[in-house]
Amino acid sequence: MTRDRKTKVVVTMPAFRAEATVERTLADLPMSLQEHVILVDDASPDDTAIRARALGIEVIQHDTNLGYGANQKTCYQAAIAAGADIVVLLHPTTSMTPKQCLCSLLRYWWETQT
Repeated sequence: MTRDRKTKVVVTMPAFRAEATVERTLADLPMSLQEHVILVDDASPDDTAIRARALGIEVIQHDTNLGYGANQKTCYQAAIAAGADIVVLLHPTTSMTPKQCLCSLLRYWWETQT
């Protein structure tokens, strides 16, 4: 899969108690989409933020648990601030395989751009 390098894709992960799954989620993400990954930790009681930072992921932490909607909002705000053309919201719970979810969608988008 090739794409125009001018198109900036930012992958965001709204996270809560994702310490055990964030590494697998990142590993399943195609390398071409690992350029800018942001994890928003919603005051997890585990080491989600520490684990994500160790993996080289940019981390934003909420001081208190604000809930899923606020977590998503922070994800989108951070991606827009980073200059994203495309924002991908991906859950680091491994409930869905990133390769399955993203590749077809993004391939279609890149191929239809003129």
